[in-house]
Amino acid sequence: MSPIAVDGAQSGTVKGFETVGTIFEIEDSDIFKLLDRPRPITVEKNRSFDERSFSEMSITLSSRLLDHLDNVSSPSRRSGFNTPRSSSYFDSNPIVADAWDALRRSLVYFHEQPVGTIAALDHSTDEELNYDQVFVRDFVPSALAFLMNGEDAIVKNFLLKTLRLQSWEKKVDLFQLGEGVMPASFKVLHDPVRNSEKLIADFGETAIGRVAPVDSGFWWIILLRAYTKSTGDSSLAEMPECQRGMRLILSLCLSEGFDTFPTLLCADGCCMIDRRMGIYGYPIEIQALFFMALRCALVLLKQDVEGKEFVGRIVKRLHALSYHMRSYFWLDLKQLNDIYRYKTEEYSHTAVNKFNVMPDSLPDWVFDFMPSRGGYFIGNVSPARMDFRWFCLGNCVAILSSLATHEQASAIMDLIESRWEELVGEMPLKICYPAIESHEWRIVTGCDPKNTRWSYHNGGSWPVLLWLLTAACIKTGRPQIAGRAIELAESRLSKDHWPEYYDGKDGRYIGKQARKFQTWSIAGYLVAKMMLEDPSHLGMISLEEDKQLTPLVKRSTSWTC
Repeated sequence: MSPIAVDGAQSGTVKGFETVGTIFEIEDSDIFKLLDRPRPITVEKNRSFDERSFSEMSITLSSRLLDHLDNVSSPSRRSGFNTPRSSSYFDSNPIVADAWDALRRSLVYFHEQPVGTIAALDHSTDEELNYDQVFVRDFVPSALAFLMNGEDAIVKNFLLKTLRLQSWEKKVDLFQLGEGVMPASFKVLHDPVRNSEKLIADFGETAIGRVAPVDSGFWWIILLRAYTKSTGDSSLAEMPECQRGMRLILSLCLSEGFDTFPTLLCADGCCMIDRRMGIYGYPIEIQALFFMALRCALVLLKQDVEGKEFVGRIVKRLHALSYHMRSYFWLDLKQLNDIYRYKTEEYSHTAVNKFNVMPDSLPDWVFDFMPSRGGYFIGNVSPARMDFRWFCLGNCVAILSSLATHEQASAIMDLIESRWEELVGEMPLKICYPAIESHEWRIVTGCDPKNTRWSYHNGGSWPVLLWLLTAACIKTGRPQIAGRAIELAESRLSKDHWPEYYDGKDGRYIGKQARKFQTWSIAGYLVAKMMLEDPSHLGMISLEEDKQLTPLVKRSTSWTC
């Protein structure tokens, strides 16, 4: 089937459907006029730290980072670094200047307004594939960079355009997707004959493997909260169309069914790892994003009749989800030893081995990988299966969303420090560890030539993850770890022309099929740099622990000081 298109020939109006939400009956220019006057609100400053903590941390960081980073600018600037808005832009750190220049060249315009950034601006290859599109998940670090620099219009435009695309009918081979599915990506198609522009969306019908993106809706909600936090403007989130968009997303993931777990059942290829990599079931990345999106929605949903109904459902799900994840996905030395001694074929509520996991299924590498202090959320838990692989994004989001308790967050950072060579190496940061090889690789990936060992999703190193690591480091009070990782990235990223990923056990080689000038590699570096300079930026992407979700799990030995 052909991709779904929004015809923008006549001032952005929609053609081809008779009934669309009220926002789509208004011209684009009218929408932005309505939003030109943001209503001031009282923004909760205690997101990750209180005002006093932020102030103290900024002072502490400024002194501590001088020992780790020679190129840190003065903390008096808003973002910490000159950007194209500043007159002395080209006098700043040359890598930062290069990054901002590359990021601005990736901007995509619709009706002369910026609406996103393309995935990559690599002119060295003739095959653009879908790298010329605006991806929802890819745009998040770009959006955060612009918000940190006080440029919120592009983020507002992006949120509105993707919301508009959500309302379209979505079909894959005659099968209709859920109404709340957000697109994986979109592109602007220019028609010089008609002098018009169209937005063309991909909901998974043209993706590799034809898998719909589960994470797009979660990232959209998380970004909406980040926009609201950064600008202090709640008028966008309170628009009936945005409220409806959130409810549609939540309806999909909160629906009741046959599942006995509060986690979200997903197919392979539904998230950042968008190829077959054995993450089917309940992947940590989706569960952490699910948890974070639910918590963000609690803040954004209006307390009207419909909103209160969803708030009640969210609270119940959060309680169940936090208990399940903290109890069954968590692994440290004590828990590993418990699993090693599991009995099988247990029945009734008294069972210890609730998922009937066979101790013989424990991989050899995990015994050497697990340090005496430290722990992490494993990749997947389902009947008779535990995926013990480390996945970076899921663990970092678990820290930022406070899915991880304070003790668990500290243990994750302990693990990263203890296993620096394996997880960071020469280029931050491993998307997962370890790589799958040989016969297992053939079975799990279907002999995917792009996901060979230590490449791409199969143990490759992704610079975009730098911003997530930095945010997690700041939240856990370990900025020196982020500083060390940023120094590594700065030694190569710009010289290598901002690759998409690196290959090899240590991340030594530019990925064999990696695109150059990958936008989220560029934006991820900028966000990490600005956030490390000004930790108050963390508030837009981090959530404090909800005391009502305090887990009932016992403390493990790796959590104790």
